[in-house]
Amino acid sequence: MRRGADDGRRARGRSARLAALAACSLLVSGCGLLGKPQPLSADAPLVMSVTSPEFTGGIIPTQFTCYGAGESPPIFWSGAPAGTKSVALIVDDYLAPISPRVYWIVFDIAADTTDLQTGPPTIGRPGHKPAPSTLPPGARVAANSAGAAGYSPPCPVGAAHGYRFSVYALNTYFGSSLPNHARLLQAWTTIAAHVIARGTATFKALPGPARDRYTS
Repeated sequence: MRRGADDGRRARGRSARLAALAACSLLVSGCGLLGKPQPLSADAPLVMSVTSPEFTGGIIPTQFTCYGAGESPPIFWSGAPAGTKSVALIVDDYLAPISPRVYWIVFDIAADTTDLQTGPPTIGRPGHKPAPSTLPPGARVAANSAGAAGYSPPCPVGAAHGYRFSVYALNTYFGSSLPNHARLLQAWTTIAAHVIARGTATFKALPGPARDRYTS
């Protein structure tokens, strides 16, 4: 009996390890999701434009990185096609050394919305209450690679680094089918199944003195 129980535990252990490897493979290889260097649903038409009035010369200002206030930046887009029911925004670093790192996922943005305004840090600094969200009504956020639901400010060290801002036109509005603060992989896979068009732009953030680095 004991040998049978041990065999069962070993089998369950192997199954758990295989499941973990499969999940890791999905994150790294992409399967249309977190691929390198392609963005989510890379086969969708690249017809949308993505800009920010704050990113002069393609540089992300300090206030939107860990060396400043860590605020979320204003992002503008255009070109959503007919049939768009909602929009999603994803910010990631597909050149991260281990796997693509996701900094921000916003979904259920109304189809007629064309921008996100500057927002407060996801986590307030000690002694300060978090400011109210500036997201459009109905828009929600998913967890990022840091495990927080909201914007994780880029924090390059040693040299300038690029971060990809992608906007996706979707053929559905998720509502209760994708909850606020959804898990990262859950949000990615759900969004990927409904992309009908996309736009992407890469902007660089500059490193700052270590003493100024803001970490939540």
